[in-house]
Amino acid sequence: MAVWDDLVGQERVVEQLTAAARAAGAIIGAGRGAQPAAGQNASLMTHAWLFTGPPGAGQTTAARAFAASLQCTSPDLALGGTPGCGFCDGCHTVLAGSHADVKYVRTDGLSIGVGDMRDLVLRASSYPTGGRWSVILVDAAHRLTEAAANALLKGVEEPSPRTVWLLCAPSVQDVLPTIRSRCRLLVLRTPAAEAVADMLVRRDGVEPHTARLAALAGQGDIERSRRLAVDDQARSRRTEVLRIPLEVGDIGGCLAAAQRLVDTAKADAEALAETQDAKETDDLKAAYGASEGGKAPRGMAGAVKELEKRQKSRATRTRRETLGVALLDLLGFYRDVLALQLGSTGALANEDQRQALDRVAQAGPPESTLRRIEAVLACREALDRNVDPLLAVEAMTVALRAG
Repeated sequence: MAVWDDLVGQERVVEQLTAAARAAGAIIGAGRGAQPAAGQNASLMTHAWLFTGPPGAGQTTAARAFAASLQCTSPDLALGGTPGCGFCDGCHTVLAGSHADVKYVRTDGLSIGVGDMRDLVLRASSYPTGGRWSVILVDAAHRLTEAAANALLKGVEEPSPRTVWLLCAPSVQDVLPTIRSRCRLLVLRTPAAEAVADMLVRRDGVEPHTARLAALAGQGDIERSRRLAVDDQARSRRTEVLRIPLEVGDIGGCLAAAQRLVDTAKADAEALAETQDAKETDDLKAAYGASEGGKAPRGMAGAVKELEKRQKSRATRTRRETLGVALLDLLGFYRDVLALQLGSTGALANEDQRQALDRVAQAGPPESTLRRIEAVLACREALDRNVDPLLAVEAMTVALRAG
């Protein structure tokens, strides 16, 4: 399976990246004395790329596929084959996350610090060990602190001849103008529900009807759609969230719904911590050679404290992400309500909730639905400003009742 097969509904992006990967191969060939093949324009390749698009469209997937195509060593390339075969050692190790010349930059916390970015810029100044390209993929460029972004700017301003930066962010506005002006921009679009459903059937073996409902409910987010299709717990949480519009008939119902939503987010974070935090702590102690009941080796206490700080930050991020998904589900619900009120004949994201949609749509005018949509958006903005989650969600549910 080619590395591009994981990109759903992004044909234009795949075409651009494939052409760039071919041009990158021509650059390497020229460096070794070979002549570029006809039609291979080296200007199609550049040292820095910015992948943007709506949530779940596949920015990171596209960047990872491009990284694999740059490292592709398929013998078919000499015969005009498409870079990114998916089977050679280069493609396989990149997709597995073990390629020596591909560095993934992720964060479990809320931001990427300047220390990590300075280390990457220093690494980017060296040539790849495998003889092709040194690729640095920043999964969430919008989480860079100001100092980290300035450090990254140094790397993209003075690139090594064989280093490629791949930055992923929700939008161009989330990246410093000085950085984005030095990157080639690729904008991914929201994939059609039909394309997502087809992928779920082909790759995950999901029953077609279930795949269609999950693709619609995912609202273009491929990973969200996959979770809804295969994870009973994810479907159950969504059902709980979509009960909220029917439960805000009085103040008591508003407060109870808000508390339940926040508690669910907290439970998700704690469930992740139970499995992941304990393993990370045990692995760290093992790396220091600590024995049970023995004296802690020198330096371990500081390392454990730093790990606990990162774990706490990750728990906060998990709670926010869970709440963010719930709010997106609510937005989709009220958008469907508005569509029914205005007589739209398009497909609904929440077809499986048609009875509840009809009930809410008949209970008030479109103007009330618009105000409820604004209340959900205001809650998202409040969470982004670090407002206490329970207060923000309570304010939202009370506003949903008022309409």
